[in-house]
Parts: sequence; C-alpha cells; structure tokens
Amino acid sequence: MSTLNIAIIGTGGITLQNHLPGLALCKDVKVHALCDANPTTLETARQQTGAPVTATKWEDIVKRDDVHALIIATPNAFHPPVAIAAARSGKHVLSEKPLALNAADAHAMADAAEQANVRHMTAFTYRFVPAMRYLKHLVDQGELGRPYHYRSCRLQDWGTRNVGWRQQKKLAGTGEIGDMLSHRIDFAHHLVGPMARLVANLKTLTPVRGGAPNDTDDWVAILAEFQCGASGVLESSKLASGTNESWRSPDRVELNGSEASFSFTTGTWNELQFGKVGGPGLKALPIPREFYTWPGSPRDPGVGDPLVSFRYDQAVEFINAIREQRPCSVTFHDGARMQDVTDAALKSAETRQWVDLA
Repeated sequence: MSTLNIAIIGTGGITLQNHLPGLALCKDVKVHALCDANPTTLETARQQTGAPVTATKWEDIVKRDDVHALIIATPNAFHPPVAIAAARSGKHVLSEKPLALNAADAHAMADAAEQANVRHMTAFTYRFVPAMRYLKHLVDQGELGRPYHYRSCRLQDWGTRNVGWRQQKKLAGTGEIGDMLSHRIDFAHHLVGPMARLVANLKTLTPVRGGAPNDTDDWVAILAEFQCGASGVLESSKLASGTNESWRSPDRVELNGSEASFSFTTGTWNELQFGKVGGPGLKALPIPREFYTWPGSPRDPGVGDPLVSFRYDQAVEFINAIREQRPCSVTFHDGARMQDVTDAALKSAETRQWVDLA
C-alpha cells in the first residue's frame, strides 16, 4: 500500500505530544481516523490533524477497511479489548504502556497479534533516548563485563493534584509502578535480562487527589535478583517534594559490572557517565552522533527540544516495521514481560514475601 491510514484511539495529551509529531515525520502516512470518548478532546485532535473519520466508540473504528494500523492511547483498562479486536481485523497495533491491568491480558494481546501476523509495539518511549541506545550498544559489546548491579531511581513531585483516570485502579490498574516504573523495569530487561525473583512494597500516601478518591500507588520499590545473577534496586515516587517533574526531575539508571560502571540520566540525552574497574570515578562519556536518531528516522536532532523530540522516533520505528514486514524493536512481548514483574510486585507487597518469576 502506498499510503498507510492510521487510526488513533484516545486523543489526549500523549497523542498530541508524542504520536502526532512522530507520525508527521513518516512519509506516505495519514492520520485517517480518531476516537475518543470525550467529544471536546476528540474535536481538538480533529482540528489539529484534519482526520476525516471520528467516533466516540472504538468499535466503530477497529474493523474499518480503510484503517491499516492503530495507536492506542486510552486508559489502560481498554488496551486489551481494542488491541485484540484490531489484531483480529488485520490491523497493526502500537499500544501505550502498561499494556493491561494484569499479565494474563497482556500476554493475550501478544498472542492475538502473533496469530494475526500483524506488527505490534509497546510504547516504551525511553528506549529511543540516544544515551539509552548507546548504553545498550556498550553492554552488548561487553564493555560492562559480568553484570553485578542494576539500579534505577525516578523521583517526581506531583503533589496531591488530580491526575484523572490514572488515580482509579479500575482504569489504570496501578499508579506509579505502571505509570513510571514500567519504563525502568523495561530498561532492566533490556540491559540485564529477565528477573528471577523479587520482593516489593507499594504505598498510597494520597488517598485523595484534587478532591477525588485515589486508590493507586504513589511510591514503589523493588529489590530483584536477575537470572544472570545480578541484583537490582528500583524505586519510583510521585511524592518526592521539590524535585519538579517530567524530564526536569531526577531519573537515573546505573549499571555496575566486572569491567565498568555506567550511569544514564534522562535529562542528559547526549552523555553517559562511565568508569573502568579500579578507576578514580565516573566521568562524562559523549554519545556518538550516529546514536542521536533511530535508524531510518528522518528527524533532525538539532530541531526542537532534544528531551522531547527523541520520542518521535517511536512512530517512525512502528511505521518502518510495517513497511519492512519485520517485528518492531519493542513488541507486546516486552510489555507483557514488564507486566509479569508488575503482577509479581503486587503479590509481593500483599504477601510481604519474595515472589519467583516464571
């Protein structure tokens, strides 16, 4: 097909900020259909895209013959039914994370997409940060040596403001663990490999947000052991007062191995911190320019805010995988593996015990 017609299910902030600018980079791609339960939100996106087809029910979109692929940016509870229906209709699917409210539904999404032989992608956006891409390259080249430790710390100050559906467990499933720690769990898998077992704790310190009930977690911490023998410590919070939020707040990943240590900070997209075993300490390691953009992306890394624009490469990868008839670099299987960890963490917090991962 010469032109790919894309439908976007859920047209809120993440669609306007990430998905639409990314699709705009792609040749012969048209945002053809939009769906959102909120007519006002839907109209805002329609005006921005000029999409000729709109609907307030996703069922009216997924089976259309003039739609070739979907991007799902709804509340988490709706990801599985939309994705499975789309895959069974032969549509390629990119879904926001977390894929589902539980691991069983996430794996069902992956199975449906595989059975339908469509491309499927989980929106682990930070995989596209230049520094993260270079760090993965160095690990694969053996620069780390044997992995000893993985740690991540994501701190933000969200205060007690209302965060809409994200503070409702029936729609979101979880709070901080699915919202922010999900990316860092994926980092761990990407850089170190599968986890073998974990113990975790979660807390809900703001039962009321913006005058509305909140039953999702504000803080989470996981202590993990990986199948390779490495240990892991992961923490994430919405209530680290005074730390700001988004890419302006602390967000660090560190790896220690038998040969070296590496530290990655989201706010520093073009630099790692690096130190060799026995060395005097970590020092700056610039990112080579060939890692500034994703392979096949036409994006100019000198245009726009580099702490935002790397996210656009995600749409480019999705479209290129469809065109090239190959798996996406980040699939539903990655999203389901993250959900396995989430389920284990919830079980651990409830039982106050270590939990083994299959």
